[in-house]
Amino acid sequence: MLSDEIDGPAAHKDARIGRSREGRPISAYRIGDGPRRVSLIGGCHADEPVGPRFLRRLVRFLAGPGGAVLRKAATWFVVPHVNPDGAAANAAWQTPGAGRYDFPAYLRHRVRELPGDDVEFGFPRGEEDRAARPENRAAWAFWRDAAPFDLHVSLHGMSVAAGPYFLVERSWWPRLREAAAGLAREVEGAGHTLHDVERHGEKGFHRLARGFCSRPDSRAMRRHFQAVGDPETAGRFRPSSMEAVRALGGDPLTLVTEMPLFVTPGVGVELGPPDPALVRWRKRIAGWDARIRKAAEEGEEVAARVAAEVRGEAARAGLRAMPVADQMRFQWAFVRMGLGAVGAG
Repeated sequence: MLSDEIDGPAAHKDARIGRSREGRPISAYRIGDGPRRVSLIGGCHADEPVGPRFLRRLVRFLAGPGGAVLRKAATWFVVPHVNPDGAAANAAWQTPGAGRYDFPAYLRHRVRELPGDDVEFGFPRGEEDRAARPENRAAWAFWRDAAPFDLHVSLHGMSVAAGPYFLVERSWWPRLREAAAGLAREVEGAGHTLHDVERHGEKGFHRLARGFCSRPDSRAMRRHFQAVGDPETAGRFRPSSMEAVRALGGDPLTLVTEMPLFVTPGVGVELGPPDPALVRWRKRIAGWDARIRKAAEEGEEVAARVAAEVRGEAARAGLRAMPVADQMRFQWAFVRMGLGAVGAG
């Protein structure tokens, strides 16, 4: 559905719903007048660029002639990038228009907020929660004026994984099984492996099927950090975007896309926990990361040489960048699955 016309000029101007901590504007769009209400947000984690790239393209499509059917089916509320400061902090490796990302550049330049300070788990606990980040307050006010929603999707990514991974509202799973199986076939038919892990409810992650898991929950996050003796971090967690939207009324389906920047084969063959392939990959990546960062301290010539070495070693080990076009394809496929589930497909 997302054809070349996406790259044409957008027919709808954005609204500035607020500013970031550093004063950058946050844009949002309301498009269409259909009966279903759909919320989409990207950029909640600073080092996950593909969700915002996809949503910017989707906004153009929705606003153009190709989006007429979708505009009649739903009213769309889209925040393409809720974290412009995070985008600026990661600009050194997030090459505009890149078809895939460079692994050594990612290791050297990535920036991510600490747990409890990321935007995804920073939404206001209520009207009077002025301590929440300004980005979160802006998005929450945008939603509050439009609620209740039928569907909310937060577009995320992962640094490394076996392949696409899909998180769903657990209470909706019985209604989604058949569509999820179809999505799994689409992913595998395109030559990708679904990411699959077993975490037994840690942080709210309950495995539902191969490649599908329940979405995380702030209460489960707080319990996890309390259990590991870190009450300070536990206390910093606010509601996620999914919880915030559900608190505004109705029974919205909430989904989270997780697309890997880099594919690590073998993960999920043995679920564990721990997954032995995942443990091996984490050890390798930690070693490459340490070398990249040490080399950066020794000057650009050394940094370039070590980056080339790491790039070659990673490729020989089987690590590869997932094409951005494929990440976007499956983000849209997951959104499309959600639309069908709420009667807007």
